[in-house]
Amino acid sequence: MIKRTLLVENKSSITTKNLQLVIKSEIRESAIPIEDIGFLVLDNPEIYLSLPAMNLIIENNTAIIICGNNHLPNGMFLNLNSHHIQQEIFKNQIEASMPLKKQLWQQTIVEKIKNQGILLERITETKNTFEFLASKVLSGDTSNMEGVAAQFYWKHFPFPNQENEGLKRERFGNYPNNFLNYGYAILRAATARALSGSGLLNTLGIHHKSKYNAFALADDIMEPFRPIVDEKVYQIMQKYEEQELNSTLKAEMLQILTRTVYFKEEKSPLMVGLQKTASSLQQCFTGNRKKIKYPNLWNLTDTE
Repeated sequence: MIKRTLLVENKSSITTKNLQLVIKSEIRESAIPIEDIGFLVLDNPEIYLSLPAMNLIIENNTAIIICGNNHLPNGMFLNLNSHHIQQEIFKNQIEASMPLKKQLWQQTIVEKIKNQGILLERITETKNTFEFLASKVLSGDTSNMEGVAAQFYWKHFPFPNQENEGLKRERFGNYPNNFLNYGYAILRAATARALSGSGLLNTLGIHHKSKYNAFALADDIMEPFRPIVDEKVYQIMQKYEEQELNSTLKAEMLQILTRTVYFKEEKSPLMVGLQKTASSLQQCFTGNRKKIKYPNLWNLTDTE
């Protein structure tokens, strides 16, 4: 079942009644079954969220995403008790060997570089060397092929109206960085939700290690999925002239959560695909798998 993503931007009160989320604003009142909701995005400082509603939302493994004054996601709430053998999974994750973590990071960066190359070829209709760069990624990416690929990728990504100067990626940079950052934050929340649902500890990454980062594992596992955001921002820039996020553009960005990704035997919406990836990572920590199950972001058999 595809979960719904709710974006609340108006002054509202959010309560619960009969296992439904009741959202009341000056304009209207609506009720949505809590079991249908995957993400609740709150983007107004005057939103009231009751504690009973918050508890029911979290118990449903729904991610609550809070936006700051700049309208970018600033934090999130996740279920910390979403798996029946949580303690055993935590133990396996904590005790994972360094060679295993390095191998998992190698797999992750290989997938990221391949996806960057595929997207760049799809947009520019020009062959590139990303497949070769991916083949040179070592265990732990000790030669930093991720950085080499990123430098080429952003220099040659043809964002509209950028005058072929390439994009300087910055956390607080100008347009279209604001669009990219919003999309990455949504992707990060979706990844964290999937990992939490598989009983994994988001704080403990396989590569990212900052003591200030509560979602290091999400930052690791989302890396191969980032080109989904890049593609969506590219499409938005072709379609709209606005350089600031508004309700319409946010709604467009949130569509990435239901975008189709492709596994060998099936296709899934992104939020379901992330769950499959997270489950495979959990199995890597338990020794039942050797590779993370990352999907193809595009149907590579489609010749259109």
